[in-house]
Amino acid sequence: MKLLDTVALVEDMPTLNLYRGQVGTIVEKYEPDVFEVEFSDFEGRTYALETLRASQLMLLWYQLLEERKSA
Repeated sequence: MKLLDTVALVEDMPTLNLYRGQVGTIVEKYEPDVFEVEFSDFEGRTYALETLRASQLMLLWYQLLEERKSA
């Protein structure tokens, strides 16, 4: 995962009011597996900005992958 990748949560985080399947964008990389993720609505307004581990996220793909590489 890298800066500006689109990701989705793979677990519920009710204390943060975030739930599995919500989509965000990586806006900062702190460590190899730690990222700042911004969650925005359809109007582009940020409703959450959280530091998350790669294990809490799934990378989303918007195009056909000829060969899947580990992300």
